[in-house]
Amino acid sequence: MGKTTRQATTRSNKKTRFPLSMCLSPTSFKTLFWWLLLLGIMTLYIFLGLGSLPSPTLLANAAANPSEAASKEILYRSLTKLDDQSGHVWQVVLFKQVYPGQAETVNLRLVGFPGSAELLHPQPLKITTATGKVLTAADVFLDEAPAPTIGQYDFKDILPQLSIEPLVLSISLPSDTINISVPQRVVQDWQKVMNGES
Repeated sequence: MGKTTRQATTRSNKKTRFPLSMCLSPTSFKTLFWWLLLLGIMTLYIFLGLGSLPSPTLLANAAANPSEAASKEILYRSLTKLDDQSGHVWQVVLFKQVYPGQAETVNLRLVGFPGSAELLHPQPLKITTATGKVLTAADVFLDEAPAPTIGQYDFKDILPQLSIEPLVLSISLPSDTINISVPQRVVQDWQKVMNGES
């Protein structure tokens, strides 16, 4: 009886002796690091205004006074959250930037939430329409992205070729492919962004 009690006490002491040992494993530390990094990036988005949309709708930020427009950027954007085939959530932001006297840019940014796959750069984005048309958008991040789960692609020449129909966005990885289905309503918002509508 006494031996059994001692063994139980010894086991419970072993369990509580090093409570943080599992948290400090290399895998857990790496996961914690990426979670914190992504949280910091999302916070930065909110403060910069890129992540402050209340719903997947279209917003236009423009100078109210035409005389001030010469020195200001005009930004149109559409933001939504979509799932990939594995159920991981991605923030999908299409934005058009217009600077006076410069060519406009239209980019699609994908931001993976924790648990999403890490993207390789440069890696093109494949766009497949419901009718089977396949287009390829160039990766804007030629060397390194702000975080491993962020990708940004040049959509200036892609968007005019798209009809208002569902799409699939595909990114190839060494051992897998990420497929994100884009509903028709989101593509319709993208067309509004392209046309500068609010």
